[in-house]
Amino acid sequence: MHTIINKTLQTTQHSTLLSPGHRGCAGCGQMIAARLVADTLGPNTIIANATGCLEVVTTPYPESSWGLPWIHSLFENAAAVASGIYAALKTQGKDKKIKVVAQGGDGGTFDIGFGLISGMWERGENILYICYDNEAYMNTGAQASAATPWAANTSTTPAGAACDLAGIGSHFMKKDMLAIALAHGLNYVAQTTVAFPLDIVKKIKQAVATPGPSYLQILVPCVPGWKIEPKDTIQLAKLATQTGIYPAVEFINGKLGEVIKTPAKRPPVENYLEPQGRFKHLFKDERGREQIAYIQKLADENIKKYGL
Repeated sequence: MHTIINKTLQTTQHSTLLSPGHRGCAGCGQMIAARLVADTLGPNTIIANATGCLEVVTTPYPESSWGLPWIHSLFENAAAVASGIYAALKTQGKDKKIKVVAQGGDGGTFDIGFGLISGMWERGENILYICYDNEAYMNTGAQASAATPWAANTSTTPAGAACDLAGIGSHFMKKDMLAIALAHGLNYVAQTTVAFPLDIVKKIKQAVATPGPSYLQILVPCVPGWKIEPKDTIQLAKLATQTGIYPAVEFINGKLGEVIKTPAKRPPVENYLEPQGRFKHLFKDERGREQIAYIQKLADENIKKYGL
């Protein structure tokens, strides 16, 4: 029995570059996406990882779930650390053989690390940046970030609080990181959700094959932050794209490439919003219904903008 168990463990340990046994929540969208990313990138990769959920749950000292070179940086400087790694590899003549990747959550991407990411892109370094977008600072209690969607209830944009738009939750628009990446002249920019694993794999491979900096953003539902059931993670990530509120798109050399089309009978955004506790206040009164209609309008605009 002992031999059988050991063989099973060895098989498991070598089947993925992000091992099980981490501290991620059951149903965590980020852990599913990160495993797909790691396995697609392969062992000839060095990852610079910003502070956040992904770092906390995978590397409690002295343990690590990562099966490839991985370094934890501060919240704001994963891009700068990746730039330093890339410069060292280039000096050694190894930059063609080893891929450098920087990654972080939406807080470390849209907000705290934004300036250093911009600098990395400006320098045109051959580094892939991956954002795991769960739409708030989930590691520290679900505070709003620049990726938080309109009307979401967070600990810093609480529904019903006294503010200029009292009662609706967040009254800020989600920052358009795709447009910002394109404005930097990146040759490959893409967005998808954890519901489409083959799309993640395809886009990682395309990003790695494209010279220069590239950007990939993946929607990863957060069970406690979104106040959802673990079983609903994939379905909600799928609905995000099917409703048009979170399009799965790519841009190659600045031009729109392949997109995941919405169904002929497109589900309304309320099908996506209603299972999430962070939007439950929208279903209580007419004020909330007005916000749902506005979010539907945002989804409809995405359909037209990206030809979904």
